Amino acid sequence: MFFDNNYYYYIVIGLQAICVIHALRKNLHQKWIWLIVFLPVIGSLIYIFTEMFNRRDVQNVQSNLSNVLNPGGQISKLEERLRFSDTFNNRIALADAYLANGQTEKAVKLYEGSLTGAFTENEHVRGQLALSYFALKRYEDVVSIASAIVQLPQFNRSKVHICYALSLAYCGEEEKAEKEFKLMNGQFANYEARYNYGIFLDKAERKEEAIQQFNQILHESTHLSSREKASYREWFQLSRDALKKLTA
Repeated sequence: MFFDNNYYYYIVIGLQAICVIHALRKNLHQKWIWLIVFLPVIGSLIYIFTEMFNRRDVQNVQSNLSNVLNPGGQISKLEERLRFSDTFNNRIALADAYLANGQTEKAVKLYEGSLTGAFTENEHVRGQLALSYFALKRYEDVVSIASAIVQLPQFNRSKVHICYALSLAYCGEEEKAEKEFKLMNGQFANYEARYNYGIFLDKAERKEEAIQQFNQILHESTHLSSREKASYREWFQLSRDALKKLTA
C-alpha cells in the first residue's frame, strides 16, 4: 500500500493544513508555503515555533512543564533564593509556589509575615491569603481579608470574589453572599461563579431558581466557540450534573 501508516499520514496532512491556513491568514504564505509543502514535518514544526509561538510562549511552556514535572525542584530553588536574599518579592514568589503545590499552611505563614511596613495593604498578598484561608476552611478569615479589597475593579471577576461569596454563605450571611453572587451573574462569563450561585440557590431550597440558573448556563454554552467551550468544560459538566439531580 502507498500509505502503510494511515495515522501518521493524517497527522502530517493535518499539521500541514493548520500551518498553511495560518500562513494564509497572516499573509506569510509566500515566505513559508514551499517549506511546509516540500518538507511537511520539519517545515511545519519550524513554522509553528517560528511564527505561531514567540520566544516568551516557548519559555512559558518550558517553565510550566518543568514546574508540573518537578514542582519540588522549583520550590527548592525559591527557598534557596529566599535564604540568600530575604526580600518581599522572594517571599511572595515562594508563598505562591507553596500555595500552588498544596502546601497551604507554609504559604499562609509567608503571606501573613509579609503584610508589614510598606506592604501592609498589598493587594496580591491579601488576595492570595483569601484563597489560602478558603482552602483551609477559615471562612471568617476569608471574609475579613477580602473585605479590604472588594472595591478593586479586578475583584469582581476574580477567584477571590467567588471564595468571598461562598465564605459569606458558610458564615451564615446569606443575603450578603447572594448580593456578591449577583454581581458575578452576567451572561457569557463567570461560569464558575454562576455554577456556585446555582448551588447556593439549591441549598437555600430555591429549586426553580437553581434550575433556571443551570439551564441558562447550558443554553449559553451552545453559543460559544469550541475554544471557549473547552475553557469552561468543567463548569458546564457540573451544571449539567446538578440540573440532572434537580430534575430527576
